[in-house]
Amino acid sequence: MPRCFSFTEVKNWCLQSCTFTKSGLRSTVTDLKDGTVMHCWVPKTRIDSKPDLLLIHGLGANALWQWANIIPNIIHYFNVYVPDLIFFGDSYSTSPERSESFQAQCLMKLMEANSVKKMSLVGLSYGGFVAYSMAAQFKENVERVVICSSGVCMEEKDLRDGMFRVSDLEEASSILVPQSPEKLRELISYSFFKPPPLGLLPSCFLADFIHVMCTEYVEEKRDLIRAIPRDRNMSKISRICQPTMILWGEYDQIFPLELGHRLKRHLGDNAELVVIKNAGHAFNVEKPKEYYNHLKSFLVDFQQLKHK
Repeated sequence: MPRCFSFTEVKNWCLQSCTFTKSGLRSTVTDLKDGTVMHCWVPKTRIDSKPDLLLIHGLGANALWQWANIIPNIIHYFNVYVPDLIFFGDSYSTSPERSESFQAQCLMKLMEANSVKKMSLVGLSYGGFVAYSMAAQFKENVERVVICSSGVCMEEKDLRDGMFRVSDLEEASSILVPQSPEKLRELISYSFFKPPPLGLLPSCFLADFIHVMCTEYVEEKRDLIRAIPRDRNMSKISRICQPTMILWGEYDQIFPLELGHRLKRHLGDNAELVVIKNAGHAFNVEKPKEYYNHLKSFLVDFQQLKHK
């Protein structure tokens, strides 16, 4: 029986038309000329007097879903750029590279193609790994960094030592890139401090979300997850020099709060750790106002003081 209605596709259309386009962004596709093509929402009209801000999404849905709740507010203060990372949305690559370092290099090429030389970054979850790598590789281009619930300072041995709810990497990748309603329910239960009542979510809605969002580049996405802990230890993790805000949900079950404290210790006085109370990994959804207020205080208020 053919699919005749998709809630997910309708919401995608609404986010494109009613949030991103209405906020003054337009959809672009950039060929980086190395087998990599990147989709990005960029300002319809870039205003030179505004600073530039790059928002880097995490695993799961595309960039539309993960940034829609702050775009209408943050757009007043910045030229905002919202890319789909490689193997998400309309971005892809023929390269065998799967590291966050490669993702960061591609984002920098994308920003250069849009004539952006200096920017601040916000990275959610997996996007935080990419943001951190950008800050480490492109010190002169990155001004300020916000890392949101991203286990940048995890080590490969943490998996064996039981830090995470799921210690088997293959099981973790099957949850983070779900291919069944059961796995998506599991991901939701891990992501929220107070998950929505999972029994009330019809399987057909979950299957529709998976069909639209999760069926392309499945192995490539899982390879991105497998690449994160490979040979990872603190001695190899650079200390970024930019002012950094670390935002973390108090009850994060995907990247435990201890990793936030570890990142703060690693960066020292250059960073501040802010813990969002009564929230899990998806604090951007559970506590959107608090989340936005912290972003504003660190990114917007700083810019306003800078230009006084």
